[in-house]
Amino acid sequence: MAYRKTERIEARLADNRQRILDAARRLVSEGGWAEAQIGHVASAAGVATGSVYRYFPSKVDLFVEVLSVVSQREVDVLKAIAESDDAPWQTLHVAVSTFVERAMRNRRLAYALIAEPCERELDEARLVYRHAISKQIMRIVKDGQAQGDFRADLDPSIAATVIVGGFMESLIGPLSPLNADFDRSGKRTPDAVHALASQIADVCCAAVATQNGKLASFDATRRRQK
Repeated sequence: MAYRKTERIEARLADNRQRILDAARRLVSEGGWAEAQIGHVASAAGVATGSVYRYFPSKVDLFVEVLSVVSQREVDVLKAIAESDDAPWQTLHVAVSTFVERAMRNRRLAYALIAEPCERELDEARLVYRHAISKQIMRIVKDGQAQGDFRADLDPSIAATVIVGGFMESLIGPLSPLNADFDRSGKRTPDAVHALASQIADVCCAAVATQNGKLASFDATRRRQK
């Protein structure tokens, strides 16, 4: 009987932790990091304020966990794309355009994760996941160099860093809460979102392509990862 009680307690604790994380993510999606105050998170999760601190020692710890969970999901998507058997230039185009379109599905959350001013610890976590994203892009670049699609004279690590920095910087304006060209989710103007993603991907591919490399746009909607 004792171990069953322990199992029930552990399940309840895990459920409470997940509810807190889900609530924090929703609040960040609505108003950025400032919206996810501990009291607001506790209320949205249906737990006491003190219960939040049982799972997360500080607000920054909670924010870092939110960023980690969401960012890892994006890394996993890019990893799956990088492992495809398509031509490297197609793979790179799909990777970049997919990242952009996924970010535009939840502009406020993506803006918080990528560009919103934040505490030092949260910014350090951003760098960890930006590096993880760069590693997947670097895999694609190396494949492209091996197959002759991409310039062999480029350091793949530098090329990946430039590509990731480029598409993330390109997203700051479109993701900004002050930008009225898109609604909050980007769903109101899917053609505009797709065009934005395709153009950013075109530029990223052009940055590493050989002189005779393929620069034509690839239809990312056929390969978009869910």
